[in-house]
Amino acid sequence: MAESAVVAAFPEGVPCWVDAQLPDVEAGKRFYGELFGWTFPEEAGFPSRADLDGEPVAGLTPKSDGRMPTVWTVYFATPDAVALTRRITEAGGRIITAPVGAGASGELGREALATDPEGAVFGLWQPGTHPGFARRHERHAFCWAELYARDTATVDRFYGTLFHDALFGPDATPDFGRVPVSGVFPAEMPPHFLVHFGVEDCAEALGTVNRLGGRVQVTPFDTSYGRVAVVTDNQGASFAVLQR
Repeated sequence: MAESAVVAAFPEGVPCWVDAQLPDVEAGKRFYGELFGWTFPEEAGFPSRADLDGEPVAGLTPKSDGRMPTVWTVYFATPDAVALTRRITEAGGRIITAPVGAGASGELGREALATDPEGAVFGLWQPGTHPGFARRHERHAFCWAELYARDTATVDRFYGTLFHDALFGPDATPDFGRVPVSGVFPAEMPPHFLVHFGVEDCAEALGTVNRLGGRVQVTPFDTSYGRVAVVTDNQGASFAVLQR
């Protein structure tokens, strides 16, 4: 079901935003604009916000360092990014970048990057004027994030400790899961999160990806949450398309 109203505050541990770090943001706009119909309003208040029918669904950001990977990152909501970074390190994770304000004067919120004990990178988002997704769980918007891990017991303990209510609470409807990395990728693939965007037809989406200069990494396969294919955009950022 589509959620078209901006959520005032996502519960801690719920995926609330995704962005892609790209070497060429303008090329990214052309790719995702044609693939998903996203628009990029200049008046949005922060660089290269992607909108679906006028509401925010993702961000495209320039890579500040050429040594950084070209990737999609999922951000988990938190009311207190500093406190959560402490809990991450106590649980065996690592902080890549400490919480910092986003926006011209930090008004959008505070963001940080961290890794779990296996090295999978994820973001934290403490909302300011930007709470996160205005649309999700629908065509051409965020639908799921899958963690590909080597030791699922280790990451279960880690994320269960951090985000117990979001994963296991009485009202929990988790937006991310985990599977062994070797179930889909070569065993040497590093643990990572894979962001999923909804599509009506996997095969049609793959045709568009190829036409736009991307490539198919993993052909469509069935999961408990839908039919999935893994692709890269025309700059090498991996993501998945999900047909419910």
